[in-house]
Amino acid sequence: YVFFSARFSEPFADVRLLGDKQAVLTFAPDTETLTIAVGLSSVSAENARLNSVAEVPELDFDAVHARAAALWREALGDIVVEGGSRDEMVNFYTAQYHTKLTPNLMSDVNGEYRRHDQRIARMPQGGAYYSTFSLWDTFRAWNPLQTLVDTTLVNDMIRSMLDMYDITGELPIWPLASGETGTMIGYHAASVIADAYLKGIRGYDAEKALDAMIRSSNINKKGSDYYVAQGFIPSNIKRESVSCTLEYAYDDWAISRMAGAMGRDDVAREYAQRALNYANVFDGSTCFFRGRGTDGNWSEPFEEFATGRDYTEATPWHYRFFVPHDVNGLAGLFGSRAAFVRELDRLFTLESDEMQLDVSDVTGLMGQYAHGNEPSHHVVYLYTMIGQPAKTADKVREILTTLYHDQPDGLSGNEDVGQMSAWYVLSSLGFYQVEPAGGRYFFGSPLFDRAEVRVRDGVLTVTAHNNSAANKYIQAVKLNGKPYTKPYIAFDDIAAGGRLEFEMGAQPAVWYEL
Repeated sequence: YVFFSARFSEPFADVRLLGDKQAVLTFAPDTETLTIAVGLSSVSAENARLNSVAEVPELDFDAVHARAAALWREALGDIVVEGGSRDEMVNFYTAQYHTKLTPNLMSDVNGEYRRHDQRIARMPQGGAYYSTFSLWDTFRAWNPLQTLVDTTLVNDMIRSMLDMYDITGELPIWPLASGETGTMIGYHAASVIADAYLKGIRGYDAEKALDAMIRSSNINKKGSDYYVAQGFIPSNIKRESVSCTLEYAYDDWAISRMAGAMGRDDVAREYAQRALNYANVFDGSTCFFRGRGTDGNWSEPFEEFATGRDYTEATPWHYRFFVPHDVNGLAGLFGSRAAFVRELDRLFTLESDEMQLDVSDVTGLMGQYAHGNEPSHHVVYLYTMIGQPAKTADKVREILTTLYHDQPDGLSGNEDVGQMSAWYVLSSLGFYQVEPAGGRYFFGSPLFDRAEVRVRDGVLTVTAHNNSAANKYIQAVKLNGKPYTKPYIAFDDIAAGGRLEFEMGAQPAVWYEL
């Protein structure tokens, strides 16, 4: 439902209805300037009027423009960068802007909103109800970015998710306006909630949230019954079986971590075991994740360069490295660390005439890596996690400078409700959260000489000394003036504010201990 209310600076002389969805308004012939304010609501036309009057009390375009510009300056000011080229600055602030276009505020100025059962409810004073959660996309980087810059929004989003749960009995998957689309896979609201809880963002009923996460993990329509019973989803029963199995395993890890932090040890143990289910669809003979039938046999034919029914918007290559919560375990499945690194290297260089991309989402290709779609977004940072940060730096700088630009086609894939741009924002700062509910932001290669990030307890200043296109490799790291010997910075260290310094150079270096 979308209701509207329109106000005009001049009276209209006539109105003619064209069916029930269009109208033609006629104004006096001598009208030279016409200013129109339109309010929207999912509840009623009267609420749309209240919204319009509250947000635009005057029909003065210049005043509204100035107020909007001031609001955007404030919003974009939560991260300020210095030292890049003009094009890089345009790219960065465009990305910042994109990350702030959603979610959509669905509650009106009087607090009313339309719930998923279409009944009207009212938020308490100061509360806000949001929708448009593209969780399959955004749990990877957009949501972790919000935990750094807007904890109020994070709490409001989680309370909104729990309201949706109250109506439907399941946490949202891809809610839009006043309903659930059921689009995409996973139960990634679990990841978002666990990430927030583990970072101390807890303005909601945590016990209720954990119970909702557990219930949602067991009733997902895309095969969770098979997943729970036998540790994988049969490919002859459900489409996207491999992708679902892998993403469910990740979400189970997130549930396990939150349960452990809350003292629910039985739940933590159960879900830690479920988080290992990714291994059940790993074929050691090909070293790919593959579909399996109800008989346990591998699905045939296996086409590593083709999108197919076992994967979500992807080829087997794009999901080959999707175990962000257990990278060491994944490397072990390849037989050795060296074999894992070798295949990771091939991902970025391998070309094939056999590629069959039957979906439009596989874009931004570097070899078999597809930056234009979300399953690949964590992959370049795996090198840092296994002790080869120079390769992360190489790939991060290449992506930042070649797959984003300042023209209308400046993204290499669908923006996907801010995820593509959130990757750019975080990577430009020099770090990225590989395990979205892990609280660890792994280092890459900062693009700008200096950045200031407004965080929970003040400002985090990120400085990259001796930074340039050639000097893209981190040589050393300091946190608040002291040497820092980890490959990542923890959320609490970022949120505390302070000084994060990178010393950059032209030669690869390993400054940390694994």
